Amino acid sequence: MNMQVAKDTVITLDYHVTDPDGEVVDEGREPIVYLHGGYDDIFPKIEEALQGKKIGESIQVKLQPDEAFGDYDAEMVEIEPRQDFPKELQVGMQFEGGPEDGDDDELVIYRVTDITDDKVVLDGNHPLAGMALVFTCTVRTIRPASAEEIEHGHVHDPDDDEETCH
Repeated sequence: MNMQVAKDTVITLDYHVTDPDGEVVDEGREPIVYLHGGYDDIFPKIEEALQGKKIGESIQVKLQPDEAFGDYDAEMVEIEPRQDFPKELQVGMQFEGGPEDGDDDELVIYRVTDITDDKVVLDGNHPLAGMALVFTCTVRTIRPASAEEIEHGHVHDPDDDEETCH
């Protein structure tokens, strides 16, 4: 059976990501497994380039910031009092936050980017926001998606208990 990447197939990709100068941004230690066919499991430009590919075929796609993790938004940077945070605080730690009257859909993951004696700088941008990226990937496996995966719009981990699906 010589399957190709098509709607409602589960694709496993070996990949790595660089910036336009060739500096490695993500070495892709774990493969990407996603449901192909417009389910927003992978960037649309990459999905489009993979359409019709077979196992072993590779693509390279350059993504501008707006096609990847978005432009850097200075309004996503917050400065908060140091006393509001745990004593054991380090640059790189992450906290979940959002508007006080907001709901869970508005939650943002903030990274600590700077700490002074009385202030903490938090950045809610994705670490790769504002960067052009070059994705290189090779199709490792292709399989038909199950009816449940199609209905739920994402791949199910065979080791996962079905009740953990959201």
